[in-house]
Amino acid sequence: MAITVPVELGYEFKVKASAKEVFDVLANVPDSASHYPKVSRLVDQGDGAYRWEMEKISVGSLDLQTVYASRYVSNKTKGTVAWTPIQGEGNAQVSGSWKITEKEKSTKLVLQLEAELTLPLPLPGLMKMVVAPLVEAEFEALTEQYIANLIQRFGGEVS
Repeated sequence: MAITVPVELGYEFKVKASAKEVFDVLANVPDSASHYPKVSRLVDQGDGAYRWEMEKISVGSLDLQTVYASRYVSNKTKGTVAWTPIQGEGNAQVSGSWKITEKEKSTKLVLQLEAELTLPLPLPGLMKMVVAPLVEAEFEALTEQYIANLIQRFGGEVS
């Protein structure tokens, strides 16, 4: 038996770096991924596709590893980097986008993420209610650390 945990996250913030610098980092998947915590391996599959293999994490008494692949498309003119899941790769489907907008003295970033993590766990119904929020909280904490790392990389946040 498996459980599926859907996660939707959205963030908006401004950094001190130029839109060009921000775009150059976020459109370069290996560079961007280097700021995301607990990435064990990032495998370039060619044609803008990357397979993410995360470190194993413990959620309660369970050890879990998330593996997924997404195809990335960047558009410098629109200031976007978007990714869509590749079916049949790993135990998760992850899609999302960055919107990068030059402001007068900063760059505004909007991150949208959608993930569906499938965990092959032989759990009774009550355990599902415990595990799903823990998995969602871990995904959110890792993403927030990623954003904090990017903010540091881009010279700090602008309020």
